[in-house]
Amino acid sequence: VQLQASGGGSVQAGGSLRLSCEAAGRPRSTYDMGWFRQTPMKEREFVAAVRWSDGSTLYRDSVKGRFTISRDNVKNKVYLQMNSLELEDTAVYYCAADPKITTVPNWIHFWGQGTQVTVSS
Repeated sequence: VQLQASGGGSVQAGGSLRLSCEAAGRPRSTYDMGWFRQTPMKEREFVAAVRWSDGSTLYRDSVKGRFTISRDNVKNKVYLQMNSLELEDTAVYYCAADPKITTVPNWIHFWGQGTQVTVSS
């Protein structure tokens, strides 16, 4: 599975961005998909995931109520709508795909190239 992420950019605190990730390869629609993020000072961390089987979602606590993950199985895309962005959300965001996604980065099979999100005051 090849993953192509887009949609990063710079925004002021309180603003919004939407990340997109398109999956290519087969069988792409049967993978759980998610987003992780990383800064130079921290290890890669889980942000959100959506399961292909039932569309259920999972979020890290700090983004609950602000971020929404969704997927379009017809277009083979996953989205991350980020609202009320905070300075601490600044990071490189990575799209991820896995037959059974977890919150542990080392267990993820497929990664996108990363897209920078910068939140300023």
